[in-house]
Amino acid sequence: MSILGFIKGELLEVIEWTDDSRDTLSYRFPDDDKEIKNGAQLIVRESQQVQFVAAGQYADLFGPGKHTLKTENIPVLSTILGWKYGFQSPFKCDVYFLNTRLFTGNKWGTANPVMMRDADFGVVRLRAFGTYDFRIVDPPKFLKEVAGTDQNFRLDEFADTMRSRIVSVFTEALASAKVPALDVASRYTELGEALLPLINPAMSSKYGIEIASFVLENVSVPPEVEKAIDARSSMSAVGNLNDYVKFQMGSAMGQGGDASAAVPAQMAMGFGIAQEMMRGMQGAPQGNAAAAPAADAAPAGGLEVLTPEQAAAALGVSVEDVMAAIAAGDLKARKIGNATRIAKSALEEFLRG
Repeated sequence: MSILGFIKGELLEVIEWTDDSRDTLSYRFPDDDKEIKNGAQLIVRESQQVQFVAAGQYADLFGPGKHTLKTENIPVLSTILGWKYGFQSPFKCDVYFLNTRLFTGNKWGTANPVMMRDADFGVVRLRAFGTYDFRIVDPPKFLKEVAGTDQNFRLDEFADTMRSRIVSVFTEALASAKVPALDVASRYTELGEALLPLINPAMSSKYGIEIASFVLENVSVPPEVEKAIDARSSMSAVGNLNDYVKFQMGSAMGQGGDASAAVPAQMAMGFGIAQEMMRGMQGAPQGNAAAAPAADAAPAGGLEVLTPEQAAAALGVSVEDVMAAIAAGDLKARKIGNATRIAKSALEEFLRG
């Protein structure tokens, strides 16, 4: 081999990458210690971008097309390598091909429950998983923060690297959106679309990628929250709780039910009847001597309060039903430390509907 042929064999004249893997995100062109000659051809295909890195610095970025490497079209590289008057001799440089197509169906999920503050249930723990589609939009940022200097950075490596980061951004976005747990658990599609504007700024600025779609396939809440949700659904189905309690008591009595089982219902009915009597007595004429003492005796001496258990016993329902009514705002209560207290007046107002 002639010296000219040897030198030519040590120079890169055509730089291109044909991706046949379908799962490669970035690819460092193997130079094998060869140098790039002046006027070499760079071929960038559709859904590709090429990033030059020289002396540890990001240089010129090329989009799809056929490019001749000359001083005029590599100004950043010329500055880094100190070519003030153009270059004639070969040079060495790292060349990264990045796949900018849309990568679909990537899975994400919370390894541990995510804590969030909810207006209805206080602090709750959520588990969630789903899929997302993404593409690379900022090659230097992606190379720096995600791919690094890997010669062949593939999708499985990306999934391991980004799963926790996706969950972290999702958690922050969910907290800032202040979406109620009831909506999180029932409006997957709408929530995914609503979170995109909150997730994408963080993903593009931190990692150089854009999330094209973010899908929640499942969101689960702890068993106690599920019970509260079921209780709220039951409350909505029942409608007027006072009428429901009377119906339950009547059914139990008609079927010869255990008297002890009917005590809570009887208490609730008696309480409701007492309220009706009080309203009737308070509306009686002032001249009615029999009604006046009863009306005067109605107000209690001092505020009377009930615990949720006492309220549940008085109404003939479960404690969960009472707590669901409180969470829905139908029954007014006050949180004092770790205890919940219900004023008798609030319970009366609740029964009046």
